Amino acid sequence: KHLLQPLSILTTFSQPAAPKQPIKQLAMVLLPSDRLDSLFSPRCVWVNGPIIIGAGPSGLAVGASLREQGVPYIILEREDCIASLWQKRTYDRLKLHLPKQFCQLPRMPFPADYPEYPTRRQFIDYLESYAATFDVKPEFGSTVQSARYDETSGLWRVHSSSAASGEMEYIGRWLVVATGENAENVVPDIPGLDGFAGEVAHVSEYKSGEKYKGKRVLVVGCGNSGMEVSLDLCDHGALPSMVVRDAVHVLPREVMGKSTFELATLLMAWLPLWFVDKVMVFLSWLILGNLAGFGIRRPAIGPLTLKNKYGKTPVLDTGALAKIRSGDITVVPGVSRFTKSRAELTDGTALDLDAVVMATGYRSNVPQWLQGTDFFGKDGYPTTAFPNGWKGQSGLYSVGFTRRGLSGASADAVRIAKDLGQVWREETKPTTKRAAGACHRRCISVIF
Repeated sequence: KHLLQPLSILTTFSQPAAPKQPIKQLAMVLLPSDRLDSLFSPRCVWVNGPIIIGAGPSGLAVGASLREQGVPYIILEREDCIASLWQKRTYDRLKLHLPKQFCQLPRMPFPADYPEYPTRRQFIDYLESYAATFDVKPEFGSTVQSARYDETSGLWRVHSSSAASGEMEYIGRWLVVATGENAENVVPDIPGLDGFAGEVAHVSEYKSGEKYKGKRVLVVGCGNSGMEVSLDLCDHGALPSMVVRDAVHVLPREVMGKSTFELATLLMAWLPLWFVDKVMVFLSWLILGNLAGFGIRRPAIGPLTLKNKYGKTPVLDTGALAKIRSGDITVVPGVSRFTKSRAELTDGTALDLDAVVMATGYRSNVPQWLQGTDFFGKDGYPTTAFPNGWKGQSGLYSVGFTRRGLSGASADAVRIAKDLGQVWREETKPTTKRAAGACHRRCISVIF
């Protein structure tokens, strides 16, 4: 059994003229027929290039960048479309929080007629156009069950399943993890939530506040999604309350007509981070005022330091604060428990409710399927500090995990493509003399 385990790997390293028949004949002698069928079945795919997991913006950026380097690849995507988070799990009013120049993917800017903050629909159209321009064609409906590096063969073995083709194994030298930070919903375990009689939805299921008109809705979470959902509920005539349990930085989206993010980026090029933090906090106080009276406390750590160290993104105000000041959005402390029709709060008060929206974010799912490596920690992020978190060992790469948004993902995609492109060109250089029995992995493109 142990002798024959790598037999299928050995066949792929044969020269094109060398048949795999002798190995198969050996297997026929030593293996039962059912084991033989699985070994040489059409369910083993040899990938002539990197295997990319995920067809969101990060995966698309890697694919496009690899194509420019002349490196073939395959992209496995569990959903039936690219950028499934944006297409299936975002609310209608969503816009990019940063100006479009900070969100574009490599080699293709946004259309000139797009606004500074493109809408959800515009961003999806941009991604579809990007995939078409660079001929990025993922294998949709392929859910990765596991990925492990095989020390014996020096190859990555990726097991996936799909409704169309069943169980498959993809084998190649390189693995690019591009599933991103938002692969799975996060829903905290709050006592009594299962027994709440009203509607409970995660923000990924929320589309519009239209169906909540006249209803008392509790939004659990005060990040960018929680703030915008609360604002959207107001605009549709609902009665929202928003849970603000911890301290949070709220910054104006723009300062004197200039993006706050753009201003911070400009200042960080010349000034130390701690000083830029102080400037941002001062501008926030100057424009938005002191928010403590409305139940919103500011953290002791500056907004940029908090983002860099802990990945906590500051909230960019798009109008929710005006509704909080007017009383249309009520800020409440944490929830201690739910009953059938109420939420009991940590300050001893209670709210009568009709619905709950959990704006509690997302998390990476990499630890569930990537095996045999400590490159990713239990939190689903690379353990190597920025800016080196894009490359691991044994041909492992990651993109979209730097907590630096689309611009960070694009930068990592370009780095990965250049790194792989260099290796690819070295290994595909024509040679004038080849030793007998030599084998080259560039020949791997067989589907058994």
